[in-house]
Amino acid sequence: MSDKHLSSQYDADLNLVSSKVLEMGGLVESQIVKAMEALNGFDGEIADTVVTVEDRVNAMEVEIDEECSNIIARRQPTARDLRLLLAISKTITNLERAGDEAEKIAKRVKRLMEDGASRSVNIAEIRVSGEMAVSILRRALDAFARLDTVAAAQIVRDDKAIDEEFRAFVRKLVTYMMEDPRMISVGLDYLFIAKAIERIGDHAKNIAEFIIYIVKGTDVRHKSRDALEREALS
Repeated sequence: MSDKHLSSQYDADLNLVSSKVLEMGGLVESQIVKAMEALNGFDGEIADTVVTVEDRVNAMEVEIDEECSNIIARRQPTARDLRLLLAISKTITNLERAGDEAEKIAKRVKRLMEDGASRSVNIAEIRVSGEMAVSILRRALDAFARLDTVAAAQIVRDDKAIDEEFRAFVRKLVTYMMEDPRMISVGLDYLFIAKAIERIGDHAKNIAEFIIYIVKGTDVRHKSRDALEREALS
């Protein structure tokens, strides 16, 4: 993931910490997939497995952050290497938060099951946005492994589609709750789930932005999609 250095151990350290990011990402991706499975099947056992994995995700965040700090202290990296390590630290924070959102979905599924009204709302938009969120996180991790700025720019554009599905679902929920006030409690639970999925998409988008930062040396956070794309493709 970086140019060769005079010290082969330095290269090994960078490659190891980068591979651990991908391992953590795979764990979070599986959490999200399981959370959506729990939602689609209203399966409490699957929801429980999502919650169980969270401790491992948290431990990996701490472990990788410590390794980044150790490399910085020992090697005093500059330029792209330093950007890589800083971006890794930010990436694992976003991965951990995406895992938190998956855990929230799982817990909310169990609450819906306990309320006994879990199938009373058409959640087509949630299912679609959940599939999108899993897809762009997977692609963000792949782009990170290859430091592919073109793929990163596409991920930022694609996050917009998740936002649109979220807004469509909110409009539907408002209609449900206006027509039947008894649906308000259930509707709010589903709104919570939809928002969690939207945030997962946001975290994947953030990771994509860090890829552009590593390669181009430009912080593209808060820039327009057009400006970000120009930077990624330049």
